This record gives sequence, C-alpha cells and structure tokens, in this order.
Amino acid sequence: MAEFLLEFLSEEIPARMQRRAGDELVRLLTAALKDANLAFDAVEAYATPRRLTVRADGVPVEQPLRQVERKGPRTDAPQQALDGFLGSIPIALDACEVREDKKGSFYVAVWEETGRPTADVLSEIIVQVAADLPWPKSMRWGATRMRWVRPLHGVLAVFDGKVLDGAIDTGDGMLAFGGQTRGHRFLAPDPFEVSAFEDYREKLRSAHVLVDPAEREAAIREQLQALCEAEGLAVPEDDALYAEVTGLVEWPTVLVGTIDPDFMDLPVEVLVTSMREHQKYFGLHTRDGALAPRFAFVSNLNPADPAAIVSGNERVLRARLSDAKYFWDLDRETPLEDRVAALDGIVFHAKLGSVGEKVARIAKLAEWISAQAGDAAAETVTRAARLAKADLVTGMVGEFPELQGVMGRYYATAQGEDGAVADAIAEHYSPQGPNDTCPTAPASVAVALADKLDTLSGFWMIGEKPTGSKDPFALRRAALGVIRLILENDVRIALRELFAVARDGYANTDAEQDTDLLAFFFDRLKVHLREQGVRHDIVDAALGVSGGGDLVAIVERVRALAAFADSDDGANLLTAYRRAANIVRAEEKKDGAAFAGDDYDPGVSTDEPVEAALWTCLQESEGTLGTALAEERYGDAMRALAAMRGPVDEFFDRVTVNVDDSDVRRNRLRLLARIQGVMNNVADFSKVEGG
Repeated sequence: MAEFLLEFLSEEIPARMQRRAGDELVRLLTAALKDANLAFDAVEAYATPRRLTVRADGVPVEQPLRQVERKGPRTDAPQQALDGFLGSIPIALDACEVREDKKGSFYVAVWEETGRPTADVLSEIIVQVAADLPWPKSMRWGATRMRWVRPLHGVLAVFDGKVLDGAIDTGDGMLAFGGQTRGHRFLAPDPFEVSAFEDYREKLRSAHVLVDPAEREAAIREQLQALCEAEGLAVPEDDALYAEVTGLVEWPTVLVGTIDPDFMDLPVEVLVTSMREHQKYFGLHTRDGALAPRFAFVSNLNPADPAAIVSGNERVLRARLSDAKYFWDLDRETPLEDRVAALDGIVFHAKLGSVGEKVARIAKLAEWISAQAGDAAAETVTRAARLAKADLVTGMVGEFPELQGVMGRYYATAQGEDGAVADAIAEHYSPQGPNDTCPTAPASVAVALADKLDTLSGFWMIGEKPTGSKDPFALRRAALGVIRLILENDVRIALRELFAVARDGYANTDAEQDTDLLAFFFDRLKVHLREQGVRHDIVDAALGVSGGGDLVAIVERVRALAAFADSDDGANLLTAYRRAANIVRAEEKKDGAAFAGDDYDPGVSTDEPVEAALWTCLQESEGTLGTALAEERYGDAMRALAAMRGPVDEFFDRVTVNVDDSDVRRNRLRLLARIQGVMNNVADFSKVEGG
C-alpha cells in the first residue's frame, strides 16, 4: 500500500471557499478511486490561501484483478446482435456462459480484467478532478481556457514517493505534474522537493507554512489568548472570525494595536463592525464586557519589527473609523422623521412597491396588533413603525448595512425619542434566527410582527414562495420569527386573523392565500417544536384540530398531548383508538356504508351493561372535554380522556361487536366511531403513531 499526495498551488483562494473546496476535492477523489477499483484507508484535504492539498493513504500500487460479468443477448438472437455483443467483450462466444431466465436462454460473458499500474490511473484522475472541482466563482487568466478559482501555478503529484507523469492542459500550454512546491510567498518563496505527506508538511513548516487549517487556527487562538491575558483583557469568542482569518494566512502572527481615543465615542457596534467586517480585526473587551481601546489582528508574516506592522494597521483603522465618525456626526444633523419621505425612493420589491409604502402598511398592522394585545400605547407603536426603516437612508447604514435598526436606535435616542420607540426601531428585525434574542417589549413585538407578516403576505400574494432549498427572501426565517414572537410573548391572536389584516394592507381579497400561508406556518412550527424534542406525530395530531391557528393554544395542547401519550393510560387508550378505527374501517368497506358516532342509539342494546357503561362514560367525557377545551385546560382534558380507559378496555374485553343481530352490530360500530369522535375533539389521534 502507498500514499498519494496532490497539491494545487495557486494565487490566493478566498477564505470562504477553502473548506468547501477541500470537501469537494475529497468527494471527487474518493469517488474516482472507487470507480477505478482502488482501495484506500483514508482521504484527507488541507487548505491554505495558496494551496489546496489532498492526501490518500493505503492505496495499492496496482489495480487488483477483478472479475467482470456482462449480460448478452438471447441465444436465438439475430447474428447482428451477437456480433455487436462480441465486439464489446474480450472473449469468444463459445467462452460465454449460457444462463436461463423466465424469458429463455441468454449469453453471459465472464472474464478477469488485469489491473493497471495505479500511477497511470491517478494521472488520469488528477486531470478529471481538476476539471470537475466546483467553485462558487472561477476565472480564466492569460490565454488559458481552463477555469480555476485563481490562476493555477503548479500541480504537485507524488505517489509512492515518485512524481506522477502527466499534465493539465490549460489551453495555453501544459501544466506538468511535479514533485516541488513552494513555501510562504515572502518568507520562503524558493521551490523544494517533497516525497510524501509528512515530508511535505514538515518542509512547509520550515518554509513558514502551516498546511493544516486546524493547526493554524489553534496557533491564532493560543497567541491571542496569551496577549489578552497579558493585558488583562477578555479573550474574544468569535468562531466565525477565527475561521475566516485562518483562511487568510499561512504563517499566523497575532499582534495588538491601539484604537485612537478620538473614535472611542462612536457606538460600540460601529467600532466592532468596522474592525470585524472591513478589516478582519478582533475588537477586544475588558473582562467586565466594555470595549477596550485595543484591537488584535493576524499578520501573515514573522516581522522583525512588529511595531511597524502594528503602526501600519493602526493607520488603516484610523482612516476607516474617520469615515464612520464623519457619517455619525453628519447623520445626527437630520432627524429620522425628516428621512421618512426618502423611503419612497427605495424599492422594497418591484411587485410590492417602495419601502415607504411598506412602512405605511406596517404602521397600520402594528396598530391593529397592539390594539388586540392591549399592551402598548398606540402612539408609541405608530411612531416606532413610522421611524423603523428611516435609518436605511443614513450614511452610516449605507456604509455598514448590517447596522440597520441598531443605528436607528442611536439616532432616535439622540433626538429625544421615547425609549420604547428607540428600542422598537432596533428590535423590529428580530429575531433573525433560532439563537437570536426575541423582543419582549410590547411596542417592539407589535412592530416586529407587523414587519414580518407584511413581508410574508406580500410575497405570498405575488407567488414568491420558498421552494425546496431555495428561499431567496428568507421567508422561512420570517415565519420562524413570527412563531417565536407569538409564543415567547404569549400573543393570543390567531394566525388567520393576522393574515387577513396583513392581506388587507395590500387590498388583497384572496382569502385562499391565508389557508396556504397557514399550512406553511404549521410546517415551520413542526420544525421549531421538533428541535425542542417534541415528536412530529404529536404536533400533527394537535394541528389537526387547530382551527384559526392560535399558536399559544396549539403548543399548550401539544405539550399536554405529549405527556398523555407517554402515560400508561394514554398508550392503552391510543391502542384502543386504533383498534376501534380498524374495525370500523374494515366493516365500512365490507358493508359499503359509513357508521357515524352521532347515530348511536343507546336503546338498541339495553341488555348489555358494559356497553351502557361505555355510552354513559362517553357522554360524560364529551361534556367534560368540551368545557376543558373551551377554557384551555388541556391537562384536565387529558385527564378526562384517561378516565375513558377503563370502560373502553372493558367493552373490548367483554363485548362482541360483530354479532349475528345486524341492528346490534351496526349500532356497536357506531359506538366505536363515537369513541373516535370524542377523542378527536382533543386531537386527531389517527396521526399519532401507535394510536
């Protein structure tokens, strides 16, 4: 067994593409080795900004012999068919086997295929993998026809310690396979020979390249932790930024710089966003959480004079923050109210009008929601909704779009708006994901709900719904946001009512849209509850009697139903429900007639006390259930169901349903249907697994 080492050396690969490219390279090489009948122990990929590397271990030096079997035509097939078959196999017709199937006799060619040297096969695989490797964006360079993420400079291809023969045709010459690579672009640019992966890894380390991304990230974290501890600062916890800077360097050196005091009065979010998003710097905080006038960055050098590198980065940051300070000072000169009119010039969607029109709809919908919930002053909600999008036309949000809402709060506070209004402006985009904080202030909840519901209603109206994995307008996220806002704030408004009012904002009279949108929300609710450990069938059962979509009531019913289904009484009653349903279904099919529980006549079987006891129990349970459900006492409803277990069990133990007397038989089938009907007042138990 031998080792195969492949490296594509290129110009800088964007950090966001490196991990995916490595995964794709492993996928393509693994599939190619399997197709070539080449075994392997492991395939691993590594990436740096300038190289994409894969190592396959435990590969045989030759393809093994393999038996090939190919089915041919029938033995009485025309000569032309036989000739065609013989032309595709390496053996004569009399060497083929004759086998039988239900259609008759046919030929089967069986032969052993000699393996090729693995080195020859790998040379072909490299060319194919290079052509098939997908990139989110790729380019041509010079006169080449080949596409790659960045200009490709070299292909290192070594198998069993020897360089493979072969080359990639770039369309502007052949890029031959070699046994050399290069180290760090500036610190060790000269080429050197490698013979195997460990040799490759160690020589690259000596040439100031850590080829393993995990090792580079660990080095960054260790250096940053040591620097923070030395200065009494908190160690940053930003996994995404660690991963990104890991993809920007081959030889990481972490350094710390100072933020100019002139900029420390900027909003914290502006400072952090400017450093993180534009410069890939870590904003550093004190151990009590305050932003310190310090930042950390990762250099791709091993500088003899670190102070010069730090000074240069401080100058770059100073220029960036100067722009931010300019916008901060300029934006505060114009009140948010005076910016609202400019929203008419921003397109929300070509078919849905401007952002200004959306703001008007949000204001009306938020007012209605607030009036139903009764928790926020109408003027507060109206003001917050009117100003919610105004920061979109500020210079700061133009420079830092991710700060929309956040800057609105700062500007609203600076101009003396009520704190609830300022908070609602900042929070109306939330929650934007399952881990995002959900607003709780009444005005914030009303405006956030209105914003998301208006978006969903509008996109449903124009037929722009999520399909499969595609959701370009983040409508699934918006629906989940609505669900969380309602559940976490105990908002008692049915979804159908919300949809109808949101639809009115577009003068849309298509009520069928609400039914489709409700089904979409129920799918999102199932996902949301499943992530909390609730069984999907329990959710389906509760949704089967959901009515207008009061989410708070639905979830309370789901939780009570889940507890009931897990109890002994619940499990046994669900078994009885299934038994009753199966009997009724079978007899309805046999008779060609339906048996309705409401048609049960208690006078038909007056001589059967067990049947009479069950009928009495069902009547009492139905009344108790009706009251408990109307008052949303779902625990009491489940206890009423549990009380049915004894009479139902006794009925099945002691009473025969399919008796000779046809009137009694039909009446007892109606009684079984009545059991289902009473239980289905609580949930659609036909959807509960095992129930």
